[in-house]
Amino acid sequence: MRLSTLTMAVLTFGMILSSASANIAAQGNQYTTALQLERRGKFKEATRLLINDLDKSPGSFTADEKKKLLFEIERMRRIRIDYSLTAGQLYAQLEVSVKDITRPEFDGWVKKGMFDARTIDDTLRFVNASRSNLFFRYPSIAARRNPPADESGVNREILSACEQIERCVDTATTPYVLPMKFEMEMRLSVDSGAAAPGETIRAWLPIPRKLPYQGGFELLSSSSKPLDVAPPESPIRSAYLEQTADRNGGASFDVRYSYKTFGVKFRMSAGSVKPYDTSDATYRRFTSEGPNIVFTKRIERLSRTIVGGETNPLLKARRIYDWVARNIRYSFAREYSTIRNVSDYCLTKEYGDCGQEAMLFITLCRFNGIPARWQSGWFFFPGGKDIHDWTQIYINPYGWVPVDPYMGIRASRYMNDLSRVQRDSVRDFYFGGLDQYRMTANSDNNQELIPAKKFFRSDNVDFQRGEMETAKQNIYFNQFNYELDIKEISAK
Repeated sequence: MRLSTLTMAVLTFGMILSSASANIAAQGNQYTTALQLERRGKFKEATRLLINDLDKSPGSFTADEKKKLLFEIERMRRIRIDYSLTAGQLYAQLEVSVKDITRPEFDGWVKKGMFDARTIDDTLRFVNASRSNLFFRYPSIAARRNPPADESGVNREILSACEQIERCVDTATTPYVLPMKFEMEMRLSVDSGAAAPGETIRAWLPIPRKLPYQGGFELLSSSSKPLDVAPPESPIRSAYLEQTADRNGGASFDVRYSYKTFGVKFRMSAGSVKPYDTSDATYRRFTSEGPNIVFTKRIERLSRTIVGGETNPLLKARRIYDWVARNIRYSFAREYSTIRNVSDYCLTKEYGDCGQEAMLFITLCRFNGIPARWQSGWFFFPGGKDIHDWTQIYINPYGWVPVDPYMGIRASRYMNDLSRVQRDSVRDFYFGGLDQYRMTANSDNNQELIPAKKFFRSDNVDFQRGEMETAKQNIYFNQFNYELDIKEISAK
């Protein structure tokens, strides 16, 4: 559906809003009605209602209200992209991937709610990752996967890295050991037609931020001279470039850089933990609610079950980590910008991707007075490479300590080629430990880029794949490709 000239003009004010802001009360507009229609799957009706409301009563909204209404229109567009599969298309995928599947069996899975599905404008649609998620969630079906998944090589690399780091830390005076140096090149390729020929495209590419375990960043080359490079300790670090779209309306961006990263393992003792200074500004910030970190009644009830009467912050955090590892299954996620509360979504579904799992862990820690924050970037063990999210918690007197809830889940549920002792070893390592195969660009969620984007962010929670826009609109993820090439240039 095309937006009117007025609505497009309002979009120029748009910056992505936090998920918490979606709970605004309607003030003389059709916002509440549109939300009800969206929940019922009436996306066309909801979109038309919001557009008409904006066009007919432009003077009755504040700038913030306009942004909120416009994002609901954009959010529904993004949900359609995430839920693109019909039942027939999904079954065609599973016929190839699941041994001896039958249509009645598939229909039974749909009826039981085993897929992420929703009705959109009278058609039942399934989330794009439904095939992969079926194998993550249901071991009996994973055993029928064709061809079988084999991550034994990556799992062995993970186990080896954990063991090496622990051995070195045992004889070191620091938790930061075995440095490795990498050279990376990140490329963004804008699809033809995403911009008008000759139009300026603005691009933000993630680069490593400064951390105790990561440093030595050096920008080696780029497709054009960066117009801005965020400060080393920025919570969301990027290199900002501009380029003119080619005659087909596409463009390419790249940055090449080197940096150094350490293996990490904190040897912590509950008896050594000291009380927090609860008046400290950093403590207050990272024990507070925020976007996607909401202290709901459900979080309160679960916290009582997990933590019980424990008062030691280290032991409380470990109980939370173990609960997540045992009770949350992994699943590929729909885009975070379409989810109003990421931590609650993960808890409600009892599954999530690494970022959703991390957000749930952070929320439970903060509710229990343990400072916790987001960490994210890339994870690239030999044989495996992907965007990734994890966390840090602050334990006094140790400082900020890494915790990777996803790795706890992976070790507990999916590393079946390893022995139980080895799996437990990996799970234990990632509570207070981190491997070197990381590029960390972010140390907090829902942060603003430098310079700020004019339009809605493609991902308002995280920043790993890059962000782009023109003078007229955001360039969403379905309009560009991203790739990260990695080269190790020194041994441990």
